[in-house]
Amino acid sequence: MTNSEKPPEKIRVSLGSAIVLGLLNGKLDAAPTTAYLMTFSEGKCRANCGFCPQARNSRSRADMLSRVSWPAFATARVLDEIENAVRKDVIKRVCIQALNYPEVLTHLQTIVKAVYQRVKIPISVSCQPLNIENIRRLAEAGAERIGIPIDAATEEIFNKVKGAAAGGPYNMKSQLTLLGEAVKIFGKGKVSTHLIVGLGETEKEMVEIIQKCVDIGVLPALFAFTPIAGTALENCRQPSIRQYRRVQLARYLICRGKSRFEKMSFDENARIISFGVDSQTLNEAIQSGEPFQTSGCPNCNRPYYNEKPSGPIYNYPKPLGRKEKVRVTEELSMV
Repeated sequence: MTNSEKPPEKIRVSLGSAIVLGLLNGKLDAAPTTAYLMTFSEGKCRANCGFCPQARNSRSRADMLSRVSWPAFATARVLDEIENAVRKDVIKRVCIQALNYPEVLTHLQTIVKAVYQRVKIPISVSCQPLNIENIRRLAEAGAERIGIPIDAATEEIFNKVKGAAAGGPYNMKSQLTLLGEAVKIFGKGKVSTHLIVGLGETEKEMVEIIQKCVDIGVLPALFAFTPIAGTALENCRQPSIRQYRRVQLARYLICRGKSRFEKMSFDENARIISFGVDSQTLNEAIQSGEPFQTSGCPNCNRPYYNEKPSGPIYNYPKPLGRKEKVRVTEELSMV
């Protein structure tokens, strides 16, 4: 095996995943059901997304992504522990997050191959592939799904927080084109994108981009904006929990084919006032609790990625109990 075919010597692992894999000792209130990995680079990302600790101009810690720490380990050891965890049925998926640096696609390809050769477990890759050929290479390496994050609901916000105005290399139209091309390679339902609620968009704008994604065969996963010290957006606020709950519910109904953006109604402030379904359908969706759990790939629960365990909980990492269902119902009814 040549050096270009070997995975990099180090890889980052989310704190919760590191505990589940036995790389670190610790207690978990909710254990991740996916092993979350991140490519390792000595420097920071070439991009400059305003919300990200890994951004080029960020003053945040180099081991942070969102509010989660990602310590680095020897890749060989991580692969061994993934194999052990799969054998014990502790994890159901491997998700590899990627920074933007010159060797990243080679690193991703070799990491995917190394995992796939060890264990036949679904592998997701979340990255900025930049061109169609890179998407194809990741599929050939063994990735089952790919995520290409848009993050922002509108072109104006995209440009401001991660595009040219932020000193970043990305363009929203290009990202949407790549998502469409990825669907041709991976198939409908096997391509996802991240959308961050709370970057300044209206609820109407967020629901519209959710519908656009679903219409091209892309699964939109929701995050709540989280201010991180040292980032360009460190002084901005998280979205209100009621705003987030409404968008979660709208996303669920659209993704399940029960409603569409065009059927929903919005007030003068572009807030959702009707979800375009009858009261029974709406109540069944709310009482299932499913709209308020972590959204993303199968078996992805991302515990406490957006929140402290003390709350408020934006994305529940496990099925909601009775008290939690009462709480989200109250949050949805808040004006």
